[in-house]
Amino acid sequence: MTSKQPLVRRIVIAFTLMTLVVSGGFSLGIVAIVHFIEEHLVTQEMNEELENILQKDLAQGLAPRLDDKTRLFASHMPGYEIPKSFIGLDEGFNEVVTDTEAYYVYIRDLPQQRYLLVQEQAEFEARENALFMTVFAGFLLSGLAAWLLGWLMARTIIAPLVRLAQQVRHRDQLLTLAPNLAPEYPADEVGHLAAAFDETLGQLRNSLERERFFTSDVSHELRTPLMVVASSAELLETSALDERQRRQVNRIKRATAEINDLVETFLLLARANTQPNPLDGNTTLEQVAREQAERWAPRFAEKGLTFDLNIEANSATALHAGFISTVMSNLLRNALHYTDSGVVRLLINANSFRVEDTGQGVPSAQQHEIFEPFVRGTEARGEGLGLGLSLVKRICAHQRWQVSMYSLPAGGSCFEVTVI
Repeated sequence: MTSKQPLVRRIVIAFTLMTLVVSGGFSLGIVAIVHFIEEHLVTQEMNEELENILQKDLAQGLAPRLDDKTRLFASHMPGYEIPKSFIGLDEGFNEVVTDTEAYYVYIRDLPQQRYLLVQEQAEFEARENALFMTVFAGFLLSGLAAWLLGWLMARTIIAPLVRLAQQVRHRDQLLTLAPNLAPEYPADEVGHLAAAFDETLGQLRNSLERERFFTSDVSHELRTPLMVVASSAELLETSALDERQRRQVNRIKRATAEINDLVETFLLLARANTQPNPLDGNTTLEQVAREQAERWAPRFAEKGLTFDLNIEANSATALHAGFISTVMSNLLRNALHYTDSGVVRLLINANSFRVEDTGQGVPSAQQHEIFEPFVRGTEARGEGLGLGLSLVKRICAHQRWQVSMYSLPAGGSCFEVTVI
């Protein structure tokens, strides 16, 4: 699983752990060496001393000459009986430590005889413990020093990354021709990252520029044929037409008006892509709702649906007429396509509006992706490509409106747009 710890913390932890492992190994090495040297030197010294006692003192019938901290015990010598605490020890060097006493015991076995040379080593044991405590304190201090040094080194190491992240974060206007970042950094990993960002940002700029030009050019070129279609429909309307032909002419006029509105919206979006701030407006939700109701009510009636416009509260917020009309129109068209019977409601509040229907609804598994491009419901209607709700989302994102949808308890869907 990928760690989610900050990079500084991960560097500090790694540096501290490495130091603790090295210093811990060094400390254990000191302890092992002390024990090895202690056993080797003491064994050699006590062996020489016992040999001198046997050869120079006992061999001549003299009492062993010992210092205050050394004693001799023998299995066959009266007055030198081996204490119970030393019985059972192996031949050679032994270390006997109790809660209050500490001894070095050197044992030599001869035929039918056992000699024990015992030295009190409480003072040496105290010094040894002091040495071990010093080593342990050094181990702890090295860990603390490693943490502080690791923190300082980590801050120094990632400073270029922090700087690069701040520069990248502040480049929210992708189409602005800002200078490249790579020349500001050395040719190391951070410089390569900055160069990769410059390259990716350049590709993204080109892609957005091509999209903007494409949208603008296509929208501009569509105006001429739309004018031809609209004028031709007007001429046909003045002719003697039967009822069926007149309905077809009206369909052509409505489709032409819708396409013209979409062209205007696309042109607005193409221009708005160069401006991060929402566009100002001069209309209200109530005005746009009444215009859309007048436009869509006949189409709902043709399908046998009831259309209700409810002004629950008046809104004085000035909105961009083209954008709010496109959003509301797309949501009403969506309700028309996916509602076979019942009611479609347009409800206006002070800072929002809702489009409710009694249609088939959207499964909960698809509600989170219904605003994505080219996504249509499981029972798609009409000849659309699934771009209407995507256009709604794009407009709302640019104008900083909030759009959401949810299922109604009685069935159907509700799309809500909040303009503040």
